[in-house]
Amino acid sequence: MARRATAAHGAGNEVRLRDARGQSGGREVAPDRLGDDLGRVPANRPPIGPGRPAAIRQRGPGPGPGPSPGPSPGAGPGPGPGPGASPSPGPSPGAGGEGTGYAVGGMAKGAGMLAPALATMLCVVTTDADLDAGDLDAALRTAVRVSFDRLDTDGCMSTNDTVLLMASGASGVRPDPGEFTALLTEVCTDLARQLQLDAEGAGKMIAVEVIGAASEEDAVTAGRAVARSSLLKCAIAGADPNWGRVVSAVGTTSAQFEPDRLNVAINGIWVCRNGCAGDERSKVDMSARDVTITVDLSAGPNAATILTTDLTAEYVHENSAYPT
Repeated sequence: MARRATAAHGAGNEVRLRDARGQSGGREVAPDRLGDDLGRVPANRPPIGPGRPAAIRQRGPGPGPGPSPGPSPGAGPGPGPGPGASPSPGPSPGAGGEGTGYAVGGMAKGAGMLAPALATMLCVVTTDADLDAGDLDAALRTAVRVSFDRLDTDGCMSTNDTVLLMASGASGVRPDPGEFTALLTEVCTDLARQLQLDAEGAGKMIAVEVIGAASEEDAVTAGRAVARSSLLKCAIAGADPNWGRVVSAVGTTSAQFEPDRLNVAINGIWVCRNGCAGDERSKVDMSARDVTITVDLSAGPNAATILTTDLTAEYVHENSAYPT
């Protein structure tokens, strides 16, 4: 018999599970909390993005790829990971067989106040795989941790954060939990990228890649500090590869590093080497919409990437030109 189960990742990183018999655990999210912010959209606000399709992945049974790797750590300055390390916009369907495989699809709403824990974001992901609530719970927590929880466009949070994962079991396929988690992570990463592309007033899409960290926590901490630096975001909006503002942001954190071993690259140009000026900033091409900032802490083998955007006059206008 096909089983239905849902896993919900909500405010405070809590998870709600429900199976086909209506049994649930955790805390229910009140319906009025999910929509209390939706009615306050200014009448003159421009459309949010070009209406990108939901992300869909399909895969037949059998071994699947492992979790998507992060940026490759480096021992010192080099070419560094390029912008390709960021997830690509739009869906990228994989191979699948009708009637023999299973699918994972999702859609998400969010344009502003995008910062963990999920913030003003509503996301629904569905699958016809035959999995129970425990497997869905573990998969969703893993996927969200490296996707939505690493999207931080403006550092602002609210109560409207929800990610729902629902499984119908209609395909009759019970995939390996590791394979399913990898597929779910791809979908969530794709949706997080689309939210970044649709962020309020954003002109530049910024990926802050921290490599050479002593721990993954250090990499996330340092990356988030850089992503939330208003000074740096303004510099990027002005096409200024200001590495000093990157170093300054990293210096405010508890991440382990030695100042004279810190390296920073912007779009592949190592503008800071060993804590000092490196290659000429004029070599940095800032014309593209995507900007990759690589921070090498030279303290260990761990890495993490935080997605953010620049800070523009358009963002200020969208959040100031209407009464609350």
